[in-house]
Amino acid sequence: MSATLALVAAGALLVGLSLGLMGAGGSVLAVPILIYGAGQPMSVAVPTSLLVVAASSCAALAPRLRQGDIRWNVALVFAAGGAPAALLGAKAARALPEAVLLPAFAVIMVIVAVRMLRGGEPTGGACRTRSGRVNRRRCLPRTLAAGTGIGLLTGVFGVGGGFAVVPALTLLLGLTTTEAAATSLVIITVNSTAGLAGHSTAHLDYGVVLTFTAVAIAASLAAARWATRLPADRVRKIFAWTILALAPVMAASALT
Repeated sequence: MSATLALVAAGALLVGLSLGLMGAGGSVLAVPILIYGAGQPMSVAVPTSLLVVAASSCAALAPRLRQGDIRWNVALVFAAGGAPAALLGAKAARALPEAVLLPAFAVIMVIVAVRMLRGGEPTGGACRTRSGRVNRRRCLPRTLAAGTGIGLLTGVFGVGGGFAVVPALTLLLGLTTTEAAATSLVIITVNSTAGLAGHSTAHLDYGVVLTFTAVAIAASLAAARWATRLPADRVRKIFAWTILALAPVMAASALT
């Protein structure tokens, strides 16, 4: 294995572990790994990331299906807003220079890291009634709006958006963290696939794609089996500090 593929494999391991353990956060590492590990321009790194994240998230769903934690009706509503937005976002990203995209991506990384460091178990749900049921009439517009915003992020930056999906599912709909993590994998898969369709003209390095995807899927499947046995706070903080360390490098790249 060449040095480039070895770096890509190491990065894919991190992405797969994050998706399998938390259902969120790992995809934001994919783009910087592809830029600095594989030497790809952002116009190639973004669609490559979308392909890898879609495949890895889909694979990470397998153990969750047996556990029955996925809330399919919620996932479909998010996807209804997110998929078209991801497609439009991908087309818009192709018209933006890297001098704009790289600093913006660095900001996204900081937001993700801060969100992960804050942690905590969100409770309640803005859409819940006093009886504990979901007020669907009030909640539907909010859910669609959240799905649309997350879809745009996916299409433009090649991130799955799980860092935003999981808190949206818990704070808006009152899903438990386990339910939100499982449901977010469905949403990430749909949005990433739609975003990839918007980058259909990109020329991908399929050696990098296959290496990244194979390692990420293997790691996500293994991690999903151990998700309930590892210290969630410690895992989340490790990933958060890794993301924070990479953010200034991404921003500096725009200047150099």
